[in-house]
Parts: sequence; structure tokens; C-alpha cells
Amino acid sequence: MEASLPRTAQAVFPAEREPKAILRGRRPRPEYQMSLGERLLLGRLVKRDEEAFNEIVRSYSDRVYNLVLRLVGSPSEAEDIAQEVFVTVFKSIESYRGEAKLSTWILRIAANHSKNRIKYLSRRRTSGQELRDGSDATEMADEGKAPVQAHFAAPDVMLEAAETERIMQEAIARLDEEQRLLVVLRDVEELSYDEIVEITALPEGTVKSRLHRARMALKDLLEGKLK
Repeated sequence: MEASLPRTAQAVFPAEREPKAILRGRRPRPEYQMSLGERLLLGRLVKRDEEAFNEIVRSYSDRVYNLVLRLVGSPSEAEDIAQEVFVTVFKSIESYRGEAKLSTWILRIAANHSKNRIKYLSRRRTSGQELRDGSDATEMADEGKAPVQAHFAAPDVMLEAAETERIMQEAIARLDEEQRLLVVLRDVEELSYDEIVEITALPEGTVKSRLHRARMALKDLLEGKLK
């Protein structure tokens, strides 16, 4: 995935410093230690090395696109947002202080861009509702989001897996924005709670309680739809 560099990009808000986090009730997190390779790459990015930027795109484009797609539902919107995410990474790299993994910082930007786009789309609702009404779920299943095992199974098993994926995605899409984000980060992307705390800027206890409510809401939406 090649990213263009438009003249403007949205600013990313850096993660809060740890003293504020403690005041807000979060447990202190172990300090992240960047490897030598990460430090060298970061140095090249700060110097606006375009090849370093392309390395970042190659390394993280799939994760960013998949996360955004799960959140906004539309493949075309996800492509646009993913482009914007990497432009923001390139232009705002000085705000990355190495307090979390670079991938976590990038996914936080992706989540913020997705939330902004969701709010924008909700303000200009049209008759052509996208995945939040479930209409693009089949398209998402065709985008390679079906479980990996489906690609090695018999045709009937593949069809069943694709149908399960479509039903799951429809249900996730009907969660509210915050619940959808938490379910995707934890249960789809399988991120740790520490990473989710970094991405959402929520205390760990809040993440766990809201995730529990999101899972209960998802269970209700799936009631009777899965075999």
C-alpha cells in the first residue's frame, strides 16, 4: 500500500504523561524500551526519510486497514482513512516519545481518525447507509476477513465460516462506537489491556468494565443467529 503525502494532515494527540495517568486512577505501566533498530528507524523518520516512511507503511498497513475497516465498515472509507493515518504518522512523528510500542501509537492514530470519520458520516447520513446498518458485511467477508481456517476447508465449511463472519460483523457494526472499538481491539486484534489503555486513554478498570458490557451487548445481538 503506497501512501501519498497531501499538504495537510490531522494532528495526533500524544499519549498522556504517566503522572496524569496516576492521578486519573490508572496503574503505572512498565516503561517501554525501544530496540536499537526502532531507534534508528525513528531517527530516519524524524529526518523525513521517505524510504523509512515506506517501511512503516509496509509493516503496518494491513493492521491499520483491518482495524479501520472493522470500525467504519466501508472498504473505500477504510482505504482513505488508512492513507490519512500514515500521513499523520509521517508529519507527527516528533510527538512519539517511545512510551509505548510504535505499533500501539499508530493504532491509536488509526482509532482517532476512525472515530472522527464516524462522527462526520453520522452528521451527513444519507439513504445509502454503510456497514453500521449491515449492508456491507458480505463485502467485508469477501475482503479476506473470514477465519483463516475457512481458506483450507471444504466448500460447505467455507460458506458456513463466511456466513458466521458476516453475522458477527453485522453485530459488531451495531454496537455503539466505543463498544465497537473495545471489542475490535481486544477480541479481533487481540491486543493486551496495556495496549488498549494506550490507544483509548482510558484506565484499565474502565476498559475491562466497558468491554464486559460490550460483550454482553454483542451476545444479545447474536442471540439466535449463530448455530
